Amino acid sequence: MKDFVHLHLHTNYSLLDGACSIKELAKRLKQLGMKSAAITDHGVMYGVVDFYKTLKAEGIKPIIGCEVYMAKHKMSDMRPKIDDDQYHLVLLAKNNEGYKNLMKIVSTGFIDGFYYKPRIDMDVLREHSRGLIAMSACLAGKIPQLLLLGEYIEAKNLAIEFEEVFGKGNFFLEIQDHGILEQKKVNEHLISMGRELDIPLVATNDVHYLSRSDAPVHDALLCIQTGKTIQDEDRLKFPTQEFYLKSREEMEELFHHVPDALDNSVEISQKCNVELDFDSYYLPDFKVPKEYTEDTYLQELCYKGLAERFEQITPEIKKRLDYELDIIKKMGFSSYFLIVWDFINYARNNNIMVGPGRGSAAGSLVAYCLYITNIDPLKYNLLFERFLNPERVSMPDIDVDFCYERREEVIDYVVSKYGADKVAQIATFGTMAARAAIRDVGRVLGYSYGEVDRIAKMIPMELGITIDSALQINPELSKEYKEDDRVKRLLDIARAIEGFPRHVSTHAAGVVISKDPLVEHVPLHKIKDGNISTQYTMTTLEELGLLKMDFLGLRTLTVLRDAIDIIKHTQKCQINLDRLPLNDEKVYQMLSKGDTAGVFQLESAGMQNLLKELKPEVFEDVIAIIGLYRPGPLGSGAAEDFIKSKNGEKQINCIGFKAGC
Repeated sequence: MKDFVHLHLHTNYSLLDGACSIKELAKRLKQLGMKSAAITDHGVMYGVVDFYKTLKAEGIKPIIGCEVYMAKHKMSDMRPKIDDDQYHLVLLAKNNEGYKNLMKIVSTGFIDGFYYKPRIDMDVLREHSRGLIAMSACLAGKIPQLLLLGEYIEAKNLAIEFEEVFGKGNFFLEIQDHGILEQKKVNEHLISMGRELDIPLVATNDVHYLSRSDAPVHDALLCIQTGKTIQDEDRLKFPTQEFYLKSREEMEELFHHVPDALDNSVEISQKCNVELDFDSYYLPDFKVPKEYTEDTYLQELCYKGLAERFEQITPEIKKRLDYELDIIKKMGFSSYFLIVWDFINYARNNNIMVGPGRGSAAGSLVAYCLYITNIDPLKYNLLFERFLNPERVSMPDIDVDFCYERREEVIDYVVSKYGADKVAQIATFGTMAARAAIRDVGRVLGYSYGEVDRIAKMIPMELGITIDSALQINPELSKEYKEDDRVKRLLDIARAIEGFPRHVSTHAAGVVISKDPLVEHVPLHKIKDGNISTQYTMTTLEELGLLKMDFLGLRTLTVLRDAIDIIKHTQKCQINLDRLPLNDEKVYQMLSKGDTAGVFQLESAGMQNLLKELKPEVFEDVIAIIGLYRPGPLGSGAAEDFIKSKNGEKQINCIGFKAGC
């Protein structure tokens, strides 16, 4: 049997339009015996890395592409009712140069050409055409639109221009057949044009869902997108149910008269060989004084901080610092620590409150000597390897808290230091959780609010709960699903779109900093406030070797700043938080009463109850109770055992631990 490759395919990252879950797509491709497929989401590259990794894991070759929007005239033209509409064009990356050019084209569409949609024009294509294959797209492509208007000569001239832009053999006339009369008319002209101009044809199906039975799911998605119900006559609706992942046999039945158009899909796939790199790092260059390297400058700063932090530097302390520095140097992360030290140093020098440190970074003596953290890891026997382990090479991760009101000043400093083209905020996606999916679908189906609300509330309020698991947990919901066709319809569609990305927004704290212009590594888009954000999420950026930082805005620090200012002006007393004693009995009496309103991490009702039971007497008690206030320890009874042991009510056997644990 001959192969066929789908080169026009919309995943669920064509937000509220594509109904193809990437995971399920990979499974379906494998069932059909297909060896390759492309991702061509509308105007975006949100799902590219997920698509690439998922298909690779299934032994299927991923082709990276995008169905871009082309402005009717110039992308700089944004005249109401004149430039509202756009044309489609499918672009596929042949190689890594093409992948980079695709990212630049897609980014330009958002940053410079956005008008209702992210648009580009022929000038952008000319500038970034190397390494790309172009296809004339669906009925919304400019060539098909001209043919529908009877403008054959203009369509032919445009095809010649596209071939000139992308090069001979890199532009294809795309034919589709979804049972639409206009497509049959356009296909006749495209076939004639291809023969006349010696431009190859390629057959595609405009895939928006995986099987014909998924058409109602896609229909519901469109209604969610447009705010319509399925009863609305004037809503956006696909004309047939043929926009699914068809087999080679189904495509042959449609295009038996042009077998070369099917074979060309395989030829194109063979030309497309992008390989994403998950093994390199692109840390920004940190400019050090000319007499230093990054490694020696980091060492200099650390030894200076060591002398300030410790009254007596023992051989053990020096050995620990040298060990950490050696690991950091071998892993190539000296610049990382210098970058973090620099912006924290900027904050401190400009009286911007900085937190004492959080997470595994507290285990680093280097971080302590650089004043990145204010917790002595030696005093509390914290492990450096939990933060940075040479046996598990991964980027360090230091989250930093700043005064909520002045966090942006630190980000502005980073932008000014490394360049606006190398710093951006990070995308995050809101997804359709179980209850939200039910409510969205219920509205689309025209069900009453009360009916939908009743079903939605049968989903347990548990983190990460799915409709499938709810059906197993809740007998009442399961009974309704089996006995009521309306409930079954609601839940079937809702669970089909459950987990789909619903919208894109900006991560509350994440900022990415690159050695090169970011667009060399990641597609960008412009968010509503005019700032630039990546199209890839935080975890994807880390996988691609880019430096991600969390600049967390913490209101507690703002409150502390204001309290210190009030004390200074009313009591004529200057408070230094770093020098406050940790053995004040009155503080522990307050905590033991659960009087913790406004105390960071200790103010919830559950935490107050634990504090009343524990009655902390030393700082280590506070450390322990924060560690124990998690679902695992609370559910297993570990927190209760610890409290009883601390209060002398229960003996704990420390098997496998050192004496005195």
